[in-house]
Amino acid sequence: MDRLTAANVFITIVQRGSLTAAADVLGMSRAMITRYLSEMETWSGARLLHRSTRRLSLTPAGEHALVRCRQLLQLAGEIEQSNQPEGEALAGLLRISCSLSLGNSVLAAAITAFQQRYPRIRIDLHSSNQLVNLVEERIDLALRITGQLEPNLIARPLSACESVICATPAYLAREGTPQHPEQLVHHNCLTYSHFGKSLWNFSRGEEHDTVAVSGSISANDSLILLSATLAGAGISMQPLHSVGALLESGRLVALLPEFQLDSLGIFAIYTSRQHQSRQLRALLDFLVEWFAGEEAARRLQGLL
Repeated sequence: MDRLTAANVFITIVQRGSLTAAADVLGMSRAMITRYLSEMETWSGARLLHRSTRRLSLTPAGEHALVRCRQLLQLAGEIEQSNQPEGEALAGLLRISCSLSLGNSVLAAAITAFQQRYPRIRIDLHSSNQLVNLVEERIDLALRITGQLEPNLIARPLSACESVICATPAYLAREGTPQHPEQLVHHNCLTYSHFGKSLWNFSRGEEHDTVAVSGSISANDSLILLSATLAGAGISMQPLHSVGALLESGRLVALLPEFQLDSLGIFAIYTSRQHQSRQLRALLDFLVEWFAGEEAARRLQGLL
């Protein structure tokens, strides 16, 4: 059987979630889809899918095979484009995942500049604060802000993300301004659901403080907490790229400025170093270059 077709069938089954749906999309019979899947499992030497009455899910071997199948089809497409001029050969779709705050403040501008250089590459940008499975979610690149990467991830560092503790002047006039991190336990602190178990870390010289904060609102998106902070609900920790302009205008006040907060890294996460499409390599190289520039620095400070 045609292995390129088998690879395409396997990818479509995973994308659509069933053999029947894949058959409808590809215009094949269910029996033919089953034969191609069987060919893929014979070729791989392993079972690729867990099958139940409700859903399909990838086995570990299936996750590995899915990555390789996409690379195989990508390579086939690049061979077809190989006779085109170099500047025109980079074309296709890249799927990117990042947090909503980073996407709004920083990444949208970077992607716009990237597409000015490579106008035939399309970007499908997904906003998520959850850890995504790049294989199952069909994500080519995930941008993640973190202080510690999982050891099995393949990542390229792009920049640093600084944070600030802030509140509105109205909240501080009503509740008082904390002068030391320990005083935060007496304030309504709006917390990020998946960040450090509501532990905020501060340092000043040799002094280190870890404060267990709590409050009336928690959320899994920093922009929700920012809206609540601007409404005067309490104190929140925000990435500087989201609040720089608000601090400059006086709508928010930075608290405990003599204390340092943990600096987090901004990383590009992907599935393979050896088997990247040319489009993905171009995007990675561009992002490294762009994040080192002046515009990125100003956006990370929230000044653009």
